[in-house]
Amino acid sequence: MLYGFIGVGQMGGGLARNLIRADKEVLVFDLNPDAVAQTLAAGKTGKAAETVEALAAADVVFTSLPLPQHLESVMLGEKGLLAAMKTGATYIDVSTIDPGTARKLSDAAAARGIDFLECPLGKTPAQAETAEEPIFAGGDQAIFDKMKPTLEIIGDPVYYMGTVEAACALKLISNMIGMTNLAVLAEGMRIGEKAGIAADFLLELLADTGARSFQMDVRGPWLAAGDFQSRFGLDLALKDVRLGCEMADSWGNDARTMKVALDYLKKGNAEGFGKEDCNAIYKVIR
Repeated sequence: MLYGFIGVGQMGGGLARNLIRADKEVLVFDLNPDAVAQTLAAGKTGKAAETVEALAAADVVFTSLPLPQHLESVMLGEKGLLAAMKTGATYIDVSTIDPGTARKLSDAAAARGIDFLECPLGKTPAQAETAEEPIFAGGDQAIFDKMKPTLEIIGDPVYYMGTVEAACALKLISNMIGMTNLAVLAEGMRIGEKAGIAADFLLELLADTGARSFQMDVRGPWLAAGDFQSRFGLDLALKDVRLGCEMADSWGNDARTMKVALDYLKKGNAEGFGKEDCNAIYKVIR
């Protein structure tokens, strides 16, 4: 079976390398040649594709791209890859996108006789690298059952969510909650500064209270050390929370608290912190 992988950045790269480490034949395409080279270094079964169109030969194509419009540009329309893929092939998207875009991709694939799964990811590039990335799969049950062994090569655990919309919603909800927790943590640390409590000591104390969270455990020490190196970029967090809030609005839900986090992310972007880690919202909280 020949796999194709479009987008081998921080998240996609780890997944593609897991396929290569499992001795699967993988055609890799990315606009960044360094990302391609890093992926191919994982083993001998990977090969660089010079064009996106070359991946039409693959039996299973993965995409991991930043924005919904990137997916639509690459996959849809008369010149999109779906139009060139083989009938009976499978298309799996692992990007973080909105339910509407996932439905559009799913319907376009079905019209071409191509199976489709929407499979957003649950954690970070570190987990993607070690095949410990939770995967939330949405699509037809029979397609999921057929592709589950492949998904188990690149991630763990693998959850079946039902519809593609449910899979997208779960991922967006997760990121909205996570980024809102991060905003609350940053506000709390700023207040701690005003109280004269050293950041490391504050985190130690808060860890023994109801304030403890994943963001505190992971990003709290980075904040205390002034470490804003990008693990999950602020601009990507902004995109995800924006999509999530738009999703909530479309369903008549006012995600009011989460929109505060969205405002912080927008301000961080406006002040030039978009390429830093999402914890850089700390810089815009006074």
